[in-house]
Amino acid sequence: MPRTSLTVTKLSDAGSPDPAEAAQRATAWRRLVSAGAAEVTPATVRQWASRGHLEPCGLDESGHPLYALADLARAEKATRNRALRLAGIPTR
Repeated sequence: MPRTSLTVTKLSDAGSPDPAEAAQRATAWRRLVSAGAAEVTPATVRQWASRGHLEPCGLDESGHPLYALADLARAEKATRNRALRLAGIPTR
């Protein structure tokens, strides 16, 4: 999975950020977190969404859905627990 770097600027260093720039950085951050944090591929996220396991929490400037990290983590955990149950391994 490709890694994306994100530059973070302190407000004290840059002054008051431009609202458009702040929105752009927030969108970049959500994109980075959406697919990378749960260590799943974008295709997996799309499958979970098509099956109803995920609901988008917003859209980026291109109209692509964005997902909350907590929702991704829940879907990933549920998928992992189901796979363990099917293999006969108790989850608790």
